[in-house]
Amino acid sequence: MFTIDQIRQAHSKVQSGADFPSYIKEIKNLGVTHYEVYVADGRADYHGNDNTASWPSKYAALSVANTPDREHFLSILKAHQQGQSDYPTFCRQCAETGVYKWIVSLTDMTCTYYDQAGNQLLTEHIPG
Repeated sequence: MFTIDQIRQAHSKVQSGADFPSYIKEIKNLGVTHYEVYVADGRADYHGNDNTASWPSKYAALSVANTPDREHFLSILKAHQQGQSDYPTFCRQCAETGVYKWIVSLTDMTCTYYDQAGNQLLTEHIPG
């Protein structure tokens, strides 16, 4: 069983999107099967086969745009994955482009981004 402290320790090593694959590997080794991150306040729910751990709000509430701008989101995601932004900046930009949440499946090694209506904006494979 994993704890939120173990998740925080793994997350503390992430400086940019370029660090994401190693973060995923580390929390997968802890037993996380999937997790959801809510852009509006950064809270996250981590799930495993035998437990769940929740990370409370990480920052002041952001207003998530009602209408998603998928093309602009794709450009900020690419920049983030190349290490051009930190996590707080990426979250703010996600809110501005209408990303409500993302779900990371460590079983399928995918990350799926959703708008407020629950529509999938993008599913991508996580390098592993």
